[in-house]
Amino acid sequence: MEDVNTPVRVLLVDDDALVRAGLRLMLSGGGDIEVVGEADDGSQVAAAVAEHRPDVVLMDVRMPEVDGIAATARLRSGPVGGAGPAPGPQVLVLTTFDADTTVVRALRAGAAGYLLKHTDPARIVEAVRRAALGEPVLSPSVARALMDRVAGADPVERTEVPTRRDRARARLALLTARERDVAEAVTEGLSNTEIADRLHMSMGTVKAHVSSALTKLDLSGRIQLALLTHDARDPED
Repeated sequence: MEDVNTPVRVLLVDDDALVRAGLRLMLSGGGDIEVVGEADDGSQVAAAVAEHRPDVVLMDVRMPEVDGIAATARLRSGPVGGAGPAPGPQVLVLTTFDADTTVVRALRAGAAGYLLKHTDPARIVEAVRRAALGEPVLSPSVARALMDRVAGADPVERTEVPTRRDRARARLALLTARERDVAEAVTEGLSNTEIADRLHMSMGTVKAHVSSALTKLDLSGRIQLALLTHDARDPED
């Protein structure tokens, strides 16, 4: 979404009608956000996206037929419903489940962020705005779970760290030094403005480096770039 005067178009995907009603009410109060459609299962997402052309899909995880992670992966893997060459909408997962394995699966599937349903309403509204701009969004507890996983805090995960680290480093070797600097800043959760200030770049240059890195690494968004960069670090980093 590029025109700041155009409302952020949101599709709600949750199997609980009361939750959808509450989210619709909450988001509509934002003024610059428009709920354009709803779905109660992941199996309906592709058709709903093709019909409503949302900027952001607010996605639950557990649903009866197709869960939110599978629906996210399908949505972010390519054009949906004949929408043309443009990438699909950003997906913001909103759920009650904060297990680190669920978080990582959702983010690797292509979600732009992961929030818990008890998150303050104002933060959810702001997260939708940020997701529409392609900026990563994580609840604090979700971010902690993600960092623990990447550091190999789980004994089972710890045995996989060296192999994952080597693969990640080999992929990141495709980047220029400046692209790697930007990737590291993205991993710290910095916005484009903050990256520009830190690295003494223009906003346009930051965006160009992010876009180039995503293309070279065949990644769908900043969250996936952050995960890959984390994977490349030593566990104690």
